[in-house]
Amino acid sequence: MFLVTGATGTVGRVVVDRLLAAGRPVRALTRDPDAAGLPDAVDVVAGDLTRPNGLAGALDGVEGVHFLPAMADVEQAVAHAEVFLGLAAAAGVRRISVLSGGSVTIRRPGSYELLLALEQAVEASGLEWTHVRPGEFMVNKLDVWGESIRTEGVVRNAYPAGTGVPIHEADIAEVAVAALLEDGHAGRAYTLTGPQRLTHREQAAAVAEGLGRPLRFEAQTYGRARAALITAGAPAEIAEYVLGYQAEYAEEPPAVSPVTEQVLGRPGRTLAQWAADHAADLT
Repeated sequence: MFLVTGATGTVGRVVVDRLLAAGRPVRALTRDPDAAGLPDAVDVVAGDLTRPNGLAGALDGVEGVHFLPAMADVEQAVAHAEVFLGLAAAAGVRRISVLSGGSVTIRRPGSYELLLALEQAVEASGLEWTHVRPGEFMVNKLDVWGESIRTEGVVRNAYPAGTGVPIHEADIAEVAVAALLEDGHAGRAYTLTGPQRLTHREQAAAVAEGLGRPLRFEAQTYGRARAALITAGAPAEIAEYVLGYQAEYAEEPPAVSPVTEQVLGRPGRTLAQWAADHAADLT
């Protein structure tokens, strides 16, 4: 049995599907089982990682866990994780894949400390761990560009020549599943990117290619870009965090990581492929 936390999320939902496709029994942890919408084959259980003391039953018979830690301040998040990890070890869980982030590899001050502390808690648990550290998710384009693509056929960005190496959420999930099902991944920290480094203009063109229709690109000022992110639902500090990375990458382009292809044995999915996969969301 494999337990998937964050099972209704962007990555966790794909982890569930890939484990089922591999013929493995899956238990999904969610706060609201009635609203989960998961396949009938999944054992859906109610649970909250911010209240980990009540999760011992969810870990019965589990050999591997896909772990999306509960986010809070560092001290509280680590405390929650340590309780859950202790229960997992006591239940006989063997392997754990941790959805962390590429910020732990980059170590830009103020961006990585919480995830690093959570990784260290996992490493101290005695489980066979693998850290999965994706950078920018392609699916974030839905929040940032989705509305303007749907209603205007336009992509707006403050750094037209700035670059990114976004990754498809399915590739992240498949690396996490490989870490759970295959030998040779224990003790590894996998920094993941997509297969292409693209400017924001090129990213807009890739999305247009995947959708099969033209999109117009418009440069924005920093202030307008920040306001657009906040209007789309991002807290002000997250908007500034995202734009800060974009500004940094405009001057110091990020590298394409070979790890996704090394683990999966094939190139990662392109942004054009992602757009085709999400055509209904962008139309």
